[in-house]
Amino acid sequence: MFVLGIAVIHGTPKDVLEPHDGESSPPLSPSASATSLANLGHSTTTGMDFFPVLTAKEKPPMSIVGDVGGRIAIIVDDIVDDVSTLTAAAELLKQRGAYKVFVMATHGILSLDAPQMIEDSEIDEVIVTNTVPHDVQKMQCHKIKTVDISVLLCEAIRRIHYNESMSFLFRDAPAD
Repeated sequence: MFVLGIAVIHGTPKDVLEPHDGESSPPLSPSASATSLANLGHSTTTGMDFFPVLTAKEKPPMSIVGDVGGRIAIIVDDIVDDVSTLTAAAELLKQRGAYKVFVMATHGILSLDAPQMIEDSEIDEVIVTNTVPHDVQKMQCHKIKTVDISVLLCEAIRRIHYNESMSFLFRDAPAD
């Protein structure tokens, strides 16, 4: 067996064993201090000042549109991992008079101290699917509930494989 170690960057063949030259690295932020740049081996005059600087966007303050007083609030997300934003939203909803706060997500990663943060928060229940195993997290927090979607996924894969209609899966789904 013959293995060829070549990487292509910008259409130019390069040997994999060469050290990375930073050709595809993002430009440095202007807020990076000269001392920290010097410690990293970079000069402050790179000659690349014309490139846009990649900086993190500042999040706008959290706000609620409409009256949630006496109502059940449902927060929907695709992935629940770091729950600090969700717990802050739940606290704001409860301050504005929400009766209960539910969080529903497709994937419950729930890493680090997420179960404890949920347990200590104003969130009444977190409902996630079983696309990611989270049995340990459920033992740490009684507010986490799981919806099993394995049968739905199996049927969807079967229908795609046999070129059958996917709309059948949603035939009995309520319209309202």
